[in-house]
Amino acid sequence: MLPISNKLLAALPRATLRDILPALDPITLALGEVLHEPGRPLRHVYFPLTCLVSLIVVVEDHLALEVALVGREGVVGVSLVLGADLSPVRAVVQGAGSALRVTKAALRTALQGHAPLQNVLQRYANTLIAEIARTAGCNRYHLLEARLARWLLMTRDRVESADFMMTQEFLSTMLGVRRVGISDAASSFQRRHLIEYSRGHITILDHDGLEAASCSCYAHDAADARALPAWRPHG
Repeated sequence: MLPISNKLLAALPRATLRDILPALDPITLALGEVLHEPGRPLRHVYFPLTCLVSLIVVVEDHLALEVALVGREGVVGVSLVLGADLSPVRAVVQGAGSALRVTKAALRTALQGHAPLQNVLQRYANTLIAEIARTAGCNRYHLLEARLARWLLMTRDRVESADFMMTQEFLSTMLGVRRVGISDAASSFQRRHLIEYSRGHITILDHDGLEAASCSCYAHDAADARALPAWRPHG
């Protein structure tokens, strides 16, 4: 059995993973691709492998704010696990890459037949709810620099790399601020040698320094991630 880089799938018992693999279709997701829209039926669930997906709340059809970030540690479409059929958020690919996709019907059949899968996905759902609630408070009470530091660290953890692509325009939309605010915060981080940022390419230079610049929300994010099922790569 080939290794699975999605950590939720890789944490499953070998027998469970073997049973559900035929229902998982490997796909490539493009930057900016919309996977789910709020209020629309959920037809597929996505297990990111190398891609990164933003979960976005849309207000009055034109204002958007990111409430969660999903990479290989999670799953996109967790509402289906909780018994809902409609998406509460917009899911947009913000880092192109690969994923495994499963239909709604196939997932629900797998959940009924495999308690370990149900347990793993429900635990992740609880972690995601906590992240969304924390982000709501973070957006309201914490300064932009601290929020940006948290967001960069969350991205690093999900792509498992200190290097990634992200434009200021996209960052301003995700954090719900003007582009000039992102520019000022990123420039501050560069002067302090915490990051390098050029033409949308971000490199984290000082991980500890960036964590110190972040708000306390990131420490809770990291603790929640550690509480998820252990990653046990299958050979």
